[in-house]
Amino acid sequence: MTFVTTLKAALLGLALATPAMADQLADMKAAGKIVTATDMHYAPFDMIVDGVYQGMTKDLFDEVSKEIGLEPVYQDIPWTAELPGLEVKKFDIIIAPVTITPERLDRYAFSYPIADATVALVRSTRSDAIQKPEDIKGKRIGVQQGTAQFRALSAFAEGLGGATIKEYGTTDEAYADLAAGRLDAVAGSLPNLTYLVKERGETFALLEPATFGEPKYFAWVMRKDADSASFVEAVNGALTKMTEDGRVKAIQEKWLGRYTELPLSVPGK
Repeated sequence: MTFVTTLKAALLGLALATPAMADQLADMKAAGKIVTATDMHYAPFDMIVDGVYQGMTKDLFDEVSKEIGLEPVYQDIPWTAELPGLEVKKFDIIIAPVTITPERLDRYAFSYPIADATVALVRSTRSDAIQKPEDIKGKRIGVQQGTAQFRALSAFAEGLGGATIKEYGTTDEAYADLAAGRLDAVAGSLPNLTYLVKERGETFALLEPATFGEPKYFAWVMRKDADSASFVEAVNGALTKMTEDGRVKAIQEKWLGRYTELPLSVPGK
């Protein structure tokens, strides 16, 4: 065997022994599907109506999946289990609307924004004791557990001198307690509460003004590693195309009743 032949054989052996770089998007294409996680109790983004999953999130991600060329698999996962589940690769992406925060940006990859997420407050129409956000001082306020809205509410209430904050597994539970008079208000993102009042205006009303704190955005969450980079790029490419051809606008107007122009970048990144 010549030196050249020996060298070629050695290089071939080295190439075969070196594992191929993992690529999440390639793996998903091989499987033909994108496995998602969301909390299906977060109207208007995610909800189950007569046993069928629907909402703004589903409409958006159906279109994103078409652009990528894969079949979406939708799973109903409690919010508190979603980020841990993503990290151990139980699913490919969290499509529940997640508020972009500096802390989360350090740990996860985000899609471009899918909606406004500025924090707002809603009250029962049976009481007008709370009219503006500052009126929550000393009152009983509900909010979904483990969310950016909880953290924003806690900081805002502390600045006012305090409020009794009760955490809930789902926003539906908080709304039920508000309607029953066990809470004075519920905090959540503006689009969620706008939809709630639109659907149940006889029971709930937004404060005036409804929002407090800095503007925030909702987005989807993926793993932040080299393996996932092509998948993140594919999702954002699809959202860009859908924004440019009007699909994002149409879906927003269908579910929110209005269109808010969103950044085609990740705020704070």
